Amino acid sequence: MHWLHAAFIGIVEGITEFLPVSSTAHITVLEQLFNYKIDDLSVTAFTAVVQMGAILAAILYFRKDIVRIGTAWVKGITSGKKRSRDYKFGWAIIIGSLPIVVVGLLLKDVVEQVTRNMWWLIGGMLVFSLVMWVADRIATGRRGEHSVTTKDMLIIGAVQVLSLVPGVSRSGATTASGLLQGFDRVTVTKLSFFLGIPALFGAGLLETASHYKDIAHGVGWGSTILATIVSFVVGYLAIDWLLKFVARHSFSLFIWYRIVFAIGLVLLLAIGAIKA
Repeated sequence: MHWLHAAFIGIVEGITEFLPVSSTAHITVLEQLFNYKIDDLSVTAFTAVVQMGAILAAILYFRKDIVRIGTAWVKGITSGKKRSRDYKFGWAIIIGSLPIVVVGLLLKDVVEQVTRNMWWLIGGMLVFSLVMWVADRIATGRRGEHSVTTKDMLIIGAVQVLSLVPGVSRSGATTASGLLQGFDRVTVTKLSFFLGIPALFGAGLLETASHYKDIAHGVGWGSTILATIVSFVVGYLAIDWLLKFVARHSFSLFIWYRIVFAIGLVLLLAIGAIKA
């Protein structure tokens, strides 16, 4: 992969990873426009590994929260002090992360090959835009981070599984689920980050271990590392912007963007600029 292509993909990954617009959709389209085969194992692995840059940015941004929750969880396990809210929240994150880990491993080949298709992506974008619109409109926003339970996280984590379909968006799935459970927009956005860290970081490590040679002989590790670094820097800035944005606005901007983006893809397919 040309280093300019890698850098540009890293920028787009960093911007879109935590926005409810589907980073996979944007990266897939870019890979098509740059004439890479989106169902090639090297390209699929590259896409997953580059996400780790944005995830590392989230870990850095929320490092204080992660240390606080992690410390409380370890103390609860080792000393029996299991009544703290952070200890319970730690378990909620772990349990909420299980559905996508289990389903992702079971359907790994299907996700990497069968659904890597533009029509799957367009369908995911459009259908889940409707779901997000409904969730954003009927959300009460009465619940905050202090009221999160293990059941809440398990439900959000189960809905997160839908993001294995390109175009749905992991952030979009968790956000819609959280809104429907009555959480405010800032809280659902933070919950999306906490659930995304183990799921996406684990997926990146798995792809690195499984397809190290494929990347080396395909996209190339130099380009992969460059794109990952760029996504880390841009992702950190995007996280800060997103949290400030959702504190004052609804998700309407992202919903309309998803619809326009999907229509644009249909037009690109119609004129032959990209292939299904």
